[in-house]
Amino acid sequence: MKRKIWTVTPFFIVYTVAIFAMAVFSFRWNLYVFGIEMIIAVMSIVIVAYGISRFNHHIYSTVKATAEKLGSDSLEYLNQFNIPIVVIGSFDDVVWCNESFKKVMCNNRNCEGDLINHYIPNTSVENILNSDGADVMYGERRYTVVGCKISEKSRILYFVDDTYYKETTDEYMNSRPVVATIEFDNVDEFEKDDDQQQSYIIVNVEKVIQKWAAKFNGLYKKLYNSRYMVIFEERVIDSLTEDNFSVLEEVKNVAIEDNLCKPTISIGIGRCATGFKQCEYWSRNALDMALGRGGDQAAIKTKDQYRFYGGTSQGFEKIDKVRTRVIASSLVQHIKASDHILIMGHHNSDLDCIGTGVGLWSSITKDMKKPAHIVVKKDRTVAGSLISLMEETGNGNMFMEPVEALMTITEKTLLIVVDTHSPDFLEDARVYEKASRVVVIDHHRMMVNHISNALVFFHEPYASSAAEMATELIQYMGDKGLTKYEAAALLAGITLDTKNFVLKTGVRTFEAAAYLRQKGADTVSVKRLFANSLDNYKAKFKLVSGAEIFDKYALACSDDDCDSDMRVTAAQAADDLLSINNVVASFVMYKQGNNVNISARSLGDVNVQVIMEKLGGGGHHSMAGAQLKNVTMEQARASLLSIIENNEPQESSPDESEMGEPQFNGEYTQEEDNEDTPQPANADTEAKENAADNT
Repeated sequence: MKRKIWTVTPFFIVYTVAIFAMAVFSFRWNLYVFGIEMIIAVMSIVIVAYGISRFNHHIYSTVKATAEKLGSDSLEYLNQFNIPIVVIGSFDDVVWCNESFKKVMCNNRNCEGDLINHYIPNTSVENILNSDGADVMYGERRYTVVGCKISEKSRILYFVDDTYYKETTDEYMNSRPVVATIEFDNVDEFEKDDDQQQSYIIVNVEKVIQKWAAKFNGLYKKLYNSRYMVIFEERVIDSLTEDNFSVLEEVKNVAIEDNLCKPTISIGIGRCATGFKQCEYWSRNALDMALGRGGDQAAIKTKDQYRFYGGTSQGFEKIDKVRTRVIASSLVQHIKASDHILIMGHHNSDLDCIGTGVGLWSSITKDMKKPAHIVVKKDRTVAGSLISLMEETGNGNMFMEPVEALMTITEKTLLIVVDTHSPDFLEDARVYEKASRVVVIDHHRMMVNHISNALVFFHEPYASSAAEMATELIQYMGDKGLTKYEAAALLAGITLDTKNFVLKTGVRTFEAAAYLRQKGADTVSVKRLFANSLDNYKAKFKLVSGAEIFDKYALACSDDDCDSDMRVTAAQAADDLLSINNVVASFVMYKQGNNVNISARSLGDVNVQVIMEKLGGGGHHSMAGAQLKNVTMEQARASLLSIIENNEPQESSPDESEMGEPQFNGEYTQEEDNEDTPQPANADTEAKENAADNT
């Protein structure tokens, strides 16, 4: 800020004395120099006199205006106040202050002419006058500064010292409870080892958790075999997040050298609650969210948002099918209590979505003798080949448009949502809103904004596909009516989401495929469902041939505007780019109106979900996508390359569900919803792009 003339008057005085002394010295040997220096000295004296005069006039006029408004008696009373009070001139300079201000703020120094900004750092006079006051820290004391405008030339500020109350408030907030519930994700995997190795793993994992709790002065408690609780104070939250929950990596280091399986934990933290009970409840909700997103990560829940940390490991397949049997039994009961069953997936339905519906439709209509329909928009699906196959085999009546479905819904109608668990991605949200009884069957990573009123919520993020989950359910629900065409539909869904049994494939995946093959599923028929047109093949070849390699990342861009086939082509091109030597991740970008969509794939070395979430998208560890709104291809490409350059393999970051939600740099915030919080741009995600994965 430019300094006023009266604030630099002391410097002119020193300067004048120095020039005058030099003139006296010069008088002996050079009268010419003496004359020049005397002229300068006289001019400096004039400037000093003018500055002092201006300063005195400024103070006089400002104090006079203040006194006229307050009254001379009031100004005298203000001088005797025990709180610091200061009058500010039109140049934000101090023109008058009481004795308390001089003593407390100026150490008994004359502060007239000082700029007030020196005493109110990080705020301004305008902010104070336009609000109910401002918090100011000066020295070691904390003040609430309030003020008012006395006249055009003067404003008055009051410094209320409330250090004690603010420190007491801070201490109260910092000592609020934070509850962390911790789950040993894959303890079952080690129970198959010998007792010595199992004990070694469990004991050392617990030691790591105890050490972590002690590091942040937390109270540790083991709840039962694989679950623990740690209670912290709010003051350690920043340290926990800055540490990026290194305990997740420390637990993995406990692994035995000859054992390929690494132990992992998931952490759910509840904070900013009204009490311990609510805090513990939130921590369990956060843990469920972390487990639903694949485990090996931490989730922090407050009233309005979640934050996620970690999540770089692939999910662990659970061999035990007890839960599937229990879910199937419960589902059968709900189906029998219904008069009509609707099966609906996500919009832009794919082979996994429709194949799952076909399998469930067969069991419900043929074994349980209940009317059922698959709700789908035939003009918006990329599983048209499967729908055509069903129609050719005489089962075309199984499909129903959303408009028709709305007219059939009653109080006893059961809606089974498959291959998605978010109301934002349903084929038609109106069907879900009208149905009073809902069941969810999905394998995508848990989203914050998920269906919360489901009678049955069958969610297995480690499963390869919804078709795999449906295949297991059908074996307990009834499979006598399952034809070879319906079995092929389920096998096509598994083939799609596993990229021909390459990704996310476990023991149960092959068991389900073997069962479907036993039921007559023809692999050649399944292959035909993935057939492409010559134009699509040429478009894919054009994308792959024009790809660029940046370090170990492949990037292809298409300037052609998106049509219904481009989604399929882009996903296929991203898969094909992974077959290039030394490519660990691939990205295909294509335009859709004013937006740019991105399909991202990897073989597991890089978490593309982390990268896509930084662009407002999401997905799985090896399959993800994003949609950048109102950007050019050049801008989108530059943004992606910037993130790739700063990305390291196995980088830790939150991942929002396979369907895609927003997030950033190791940490993801969504307001509840939100969660976030702000709802970022919808991602071109796994749920949408699985459809495009015709490999």
